[in-house]
Amino acid sequence: MPNTRVYTGSDGSMNISVPSSPEGEAAKGILDAYELITVGRVQDVVVEVRSEVLPFNEIGQRYPTELRPGNVSVTGTIGRAFVNGAMLKLCLGEAADGRPPRSWTQPAFNITLAVENSAVPGVRSTLTLHDVKIETFTLTMPEQAFVGENMRFQALFVSVQDEG
Repeated sequence: MPNTRVYTGSDGSMNISVPSSPEGEAAKGILDAYELITVGRVQDVVVEVRSEVLPFNEIGQRYPTELRPGNVSVTGTIGRAFVNGAMLKLCLGEAADGRPPRSWTQPAFNITLAVENSAVPGVRSTLTLHDVKIETFTLTMPEQAFVGENMRFQALFVSVQDEG
């Protein structure tokens, strides 16, 4: 049965886990050091799944004859009203502590976004982003507002699960 409930951001949560890979092991050390399984102070999470559609046009035809599937990309952004270095380290790995003398592994991790209304227990939607890598990290220090960080990421693929 599909989930037909509506949610607000206060119904959501964001958790991080590690895939079983060398990149996941690089992320595990950071997550353990910062105790960052559940990510707090998150705001404005955006996930974009883009599926290219390639039209085939025949000479003499104004409309496409066929639409073919193309590449799929999963990207997004995360805003966070908290700064402790964990996300920057997930972006840079070993390079966050200084310039390493050699090439290094960029950490990869999984993000699980879940929404569940406490008034309707057992009805939940979960979106899991697999093998996520942070593409950009931005720190903002406005004069009259909260200090925050923003990340832009890419994921290898996404899966979704509706319960209830």
